[in-house]
Amino acid sequence: MLSEIRIKTEEAIKELVEIAEMRENDIFVIGASTSEIQGSRIGKNSNIEIGEAVIETALSVLRPMGIYLAVQGCEHINRALVIEREAAERYGFEEVTVKPALHAGGACSLSAYKMANDPVMIEHIVAKAGLDIGDTSIGMHIKFVQIPVRLKVKEIGQAHISALKSRPKLIGGPRADYPEMKNKKDS
Repeated sequence: MLSEIRIKTEEAIKELVEIAEMRENDIFVIGASTSEIQGSRIGKNSNIEIGEAVIETALSVLRPMGIYLAVQGCEHINRALVIEREAAERYGFEEVTVKPALHAGGACSLSAYKMANDPVMIEHIVAKAGLDIGDTSIGMHIKFVQIPVRLKVKEIGQAHISALKSRPKLIGGPRADYPEMKNKKDS
């Protein structure tokens, strides 16, 4: 089961990074329920081994690209996110005082905290794209305007996944020209 989770997580992240045209120093957010991945109800069966598998895989894809990973905790810590201090300082994110635990933050948040080089917790973030594993509602952490992305991978374990990318706002009006949008499918 863990090897399949790793494979599907890697495939989904790589596909979304490419579709979202992510670059060095961008932020990729993950919200994940290890309970849902196992087929349980969200928040009812946290599993640290699954959390570690998801986060190790994400870091193995994103770190070599220079993309920062932010991991959303559960509602028991107000969906605060784990991120590297370097990223928090680069983007001026305000640090908050909380440390994720297995049942207050979740297995992925706890795993990200343990695997980070210098972890901090922040309350709000503006990420370029993100992956939601198990319907954890990451939209609040994705830069406006959010665009749903349909990935080839539809589930990780038994958890439904959804993905979001962002694009700059279209401003102006009917006479405005949006050259970067001419060859894109989204609007």
